[in-house]
Amino acid sequence: MKRLLSAVSGAAVIGAASSSASPARAGSIFDTIEQLFMYGPGALSDDSGRFKGGEFKRIPTQFIAALGDANSRAGEGAQEWGLWRQDPGPRGVWLSDYKELKRNGGLAPANWVFDSNDWWLEEHGIIMEKPEFPLNPGRYVVTGGRSVTTVLTIHPKDPSSGNMKWELDDGSLFDVTHLPCRSARYSPLLPDASPANANFKDFPVAPGAAMPSVEGYKKQDYAVLFVVGVESVSPSRRR
Repeated sequence: MKRLLSAVSGAAVIGAASSSASPARAGSIFDTIEQLFMYGPGALSDDSGRFKGGEFKRIPTQFIAALGDANSRAGEGAQEWGLWRQDPGPRGVWLSDYKELKRNGGLAPANWVFDSNDWWLEEHGIIMEKPEFPLNPGRYVVTGGRSVTTVLTIHPKDPSSGNMKWELDDGSLFDVTHLPCRSARYSPLLPDASPANANFKDFPVAPGAAMPSVEGYKKQDYAVLFVVGVESVSPSRRR
């Protein structure tokens, strides 16, 4: 259990983040996010915690797991997007501690339960808890911690198809993706598939690169977006 705790107690806070990154590095990332939100392109104009005429309010940073064409400004399939309300990296378990996690019945020190049929991995080789699905319809202020801070709209589910559309006010999905944060979802193709099959030499993953395959699994890469604000007025009150 002491080794399992290392991913929780020793990790820095950077997106779908890492325990090998330093706390100083984590602080600089979040300082940058705060500056972008308050003063960057399309961002907050003052210290009131308001954005675009009071329609949005600042929140502690959350994290969206997104799918779509990186070069697009809008698309479909947002019903497959998820949300981490807390940074999942520090709450995760190192791949090297998987056997101990399994002996513990899949219960992580942060009190989430590992699902062998649907598990998530980040760029340093830390198994993460699942995000919440689906992402609720609404408007979110998002950024990749680089140059673009903008509004993401998640539209309600189409009653006939179940599809949910998404769109950005500015930029592309790539522009609001935090490139150092890599994440992927793994589902077994073989009955004896195990996270222990992962190659530790594949980590850490370079910023913007695809997550590594794990023998016996189907892999789906997700982009990670920082959510720094949410709508503070109801849709009926918009003008």
